[in-house]
Amino acid sequence: MSLRIPFETVKETVKKALLNAGLSEEQAETCATIHAQSSADGVESHGLNRVPRFVEYIGKGWINLKGKPELVGAKGAVENYDGQLGIGITNALFCADRAVELAKEHGIGCVALRNTTHWMRGGTYAWRMAEAGFAGMSWINSESCMPLWGSDEKSVGNNPFCMAVPRDDGPIVLDMAMSQYAYGKLGVYRLAGKQLPYPGGFDKDGNLTSDPGAIEETMRILPTGYWKGSGMAIVLDLAAAIMANGNTGIDQAADKLGSCGGCCQIFIAYDPYMFASKEEVQEKVNRRVDAAHKAHPVHEGGKVTCPGERTVATRKKSMEEGVVVDEAVWEQVCAIAEGNVNIKDIASK
Repeated sequence: MSLRIPFETVKETVKKALLNAGLSEEQAETCATIHAQSSADGVESHGLNRVPRFVEYIGKGWINLKGKPELVGAKGAVENYDGQLGIGITNALFCADRAVELAKEHGIGCVALRNTTHWMRGGTYAWRMAEAGFAGMSWINSESCMPLWGSDEKSVGNNPFCMAVPRDDGPIVLDMAMSQYAYGKLGVYRLAGKQLPYPGGFDKDGNLTSDPGAIEETMRILPTGYWKGSGMAIVLDLAAAIMANGNTGIDQAADKLGSCGGCCQIFIAYDPYMFASKEEVQEKVNRRVDAAHKAHPVHEGGKVTCPGERTVATRKKSMEEGVVVDEAVWEQVCAIAEGNVNIKDIASK
């Protein structure tokens, strides 16, 4: 069952849980804000729902709470960092911000990060670059959790890819995994007792299905666009590993540090006004977005939107009416926050 909880209550509860897990005041404040914002934006799969797993990984020693990005090398507008298996959120925020700083100096900035941990909601960092006035691109490689096209076993990561275009009337932000539905989204639908809107993977008999539980059982999630998503996933894996001089997805699987333990992430920011005035660029973007809005909808009364626009509407509703949370997950996070759960017990599950 779903509940609506005030944003500040969600944030403060998550913060208490993370403090109990061993994070510093600053780390807990930052991470709790990102988790709460992700749920408020409608991405509860990587917001509140990820908190118990994050705590579990801390308990298992898979996250180094003292780890911070360490500069490995730099050349012009490109820098390479080792994340020292630190907190994924704080590592990624540092790198997104650093990419923006490099772009201010060079027009474009690229930061490659290796040996880090799960960044939670990937779109967080694309939004951050766009809200700073820069176009942004970021992606991650992960351990194998999706079948390559033509295979029936996990053989590539779903490697989320994000891209953002700054816009005064609200950024256009794409945040997508290379699977039709990420595992976190499957969990959201299963917990809500709902079927997926479209088939998202294969059941035990090899048939495409919209049943999230059946897909979780087989671990055969469907690549976005079938062979196209499969191809994108492996190219993103290789590109991230080469650019960061770090692990590929199969290296991560061998290290056995949980989801995205020891992964690579890429952050690219660029100045959209290098070759034209802000007025020219914004007018061009707005004309394109307006044309999308005017596209004839499939359903009467519907409206075509660009990526990120519905997120803004969801965020507004969350702030006014409360953030949607799954009751069972909320109770678990509250128990951690209240100190009623031994962190080592969570790690042993």
